[in-house]
Amino acid sequence: MNLNEQPTVDQLAGLLATGKDTLDDHILWVCERGDVHIDALANDADGEEFERRHPNLRARMPVYRRGKGYVGKKAAADRQFVSNVFQTLNREWNLNREQAQVCRIASYS
Repeated sequence: MNLNEQPTVDQLAGLLATGKDTLDDHILWVCERGDVHIDALANDADGEEFERRHPNLRARMPVYRRGKGYVGKKAAADRQFVSNVFQTLNREWNLNREQAQVCRIASYS
């Protein structure tokens, strides 16, 4: 899914569905090209360390902690949640894509 190519809520839902909520913490992030990624993190990892290891990161959601229901098939089926994340990603990408600094998204709405 790329935020520059008219992404859809369904694409984001598909991306979220790939995560295993019970196994790992996850981070949803956007690279400098506008590609949206979801990566598993070591338990209790923080977003700042992830940012240091990914210099092409331009925006990210807060770390989705294991077992909280933010990733996986159930999360993907929650249309309100996915729509909120989708709107937040698009809003922040449009506001910050010209900037070289990382944008940490503070809320899900």
